[in-house]
Amino acid sequence: MRGNTGSARAIPVMFDRPELDAILRVYGRLVMSGDCKDYAIDGLSDRAVFSIFRRASEFPLYRIEKVPANARKQGAWKIIAPGGAILKRGHDLANLLKFFDKRRFQVID
Repeated sequence: MRGNTGSARAIPVMFDRPELDAILRVYGRLVMSGDCKDYAIDGLSDRAVFSIFRRASEFPLYRIEKVPANARKQGAWKIIAPGGAILKRGHDLANLLKFFDKRRFQVID
């Protein structure tokens, strides 16, 4: 029988099914519009990250992060630009994802 050596790993933070469904709907719209072609999901000890890429070999265009430790402060959710700037932050994922509404990406002639 093995004892606890103190090196037990923390359970990583992940997206639950409704959260991931909402994020993937937005990602699907971005793929259909040609704005992106790849994504990555990371479950870390303190956050879950959904990265959206234009191409797989580049830096992510956007990162959608869930940080439960910030839930009571500025909100558990944020969208981060490639340079690290926080584009939007909030408590509600649905409101946060409105950042990607179609009207934001229309080309004006």
